[in-house]
Amino acid sequence: MAITRLACLLTLLSTHCYFSVLAVVLRTNNESPWTDEFDKIELSCLIESISTLNPRIEWKKIKNEGPSYVYFDKKVSGDLENRAVIREPATLVITNATRSDTAKYRCEVTAPDDQKSFDEIVIDLTVRVKPVMPKCSVPKSVPVGKSAELSCLEEEGFPKSQYQWFKNREEIPEDPKTSLKFLNSSYTLNADSGTLNFIAVRKEDAGEYYCRAKNDAGYAECAPQTMEVYDIDILGIILGVLVVVVVLLCITVGICCAYKKGYFSGQKQAGNNYKVPSKGDGVDYVRTDDEGDFRHKSSFVI
Repeated sequence: MAITRLACLLTLLSTHCYFSVLAVVLRTNNESPWTDEFDKIELSCLIESISTLNPRIEWKKIKNEGPSYVYFDKKVSGDLENRAVIREPATLVITNATRSDTAKYRCEVTAPDDQKSFDEIVIDLTVRVKPVMPKCSVPKSVPVGKSAELSCLEEEGFPKSQYQWFKNREEIPEDPKTSLKFLNSSYTLNADSGTLNFIAVRKEDAGEYYCRAKNDAGYAECAPQTMEVYDIDILGIILGVLVVVVVLLCITVGICCAYKKGYFSGQKQAGNNYKVPSKGDGVDYVRTDDEGDFRHKSSFVI
């Protein structure tokens, strides 16, 4: 009985070994590698077992538009043609990674002489890009009690940048209640969008502001900009309105008086202006040469 069991065990082991030899099996050291832009990165594709001497090895880049060949017929192609090599037996080495290399890559090995003749692994590569200097917008002056929005935007960094705001070189916390210095401030800070919104500006909110955009690859900052906060002069505004009303009233009165005195009359009579009157019944009107006025002369028509 013991001999029979031993024979069965040896049979199972030999069968397992037989199938492992006749099967192509792949593995990788890192399924989600990352690197900074312009650095070197290896996408490891290791063949654990195979019996075919010259297997077919292919690499494909997988993006939303579909897969495209990276390594085919023993040649690197596409946008990696001059920036990548194959390290035996199947590892892809990118010597100068760029942001466009961020994608999923599939290593495929076909072994015709193996019973399990095909295997593949997928590697998700991330190329990190340091942010560039963000575009910052800070209002130059804001009246006390009014709202104000400070904005910050950076679109080059990958992964997407997170934002920090600083006032007079001190970081502004996302929650003002966590800092004694900003406890009385009324603002909201969105680290994802980069906006800093003051609900009601105080005199203490005046100062120099700048923004920092950061991700895993690094950070960049915009130049500091000054925001002034001023009081609204209510008394001055009221006096200014009263002055304008008085001036408008004086102008109106002056125009009315001018109309009454005839300064805006459309017709004026001068000494040399003369309009021939229409003839009456049997009466002629003659102007003398020596006088500037008129004298009427009676005449009868027989």
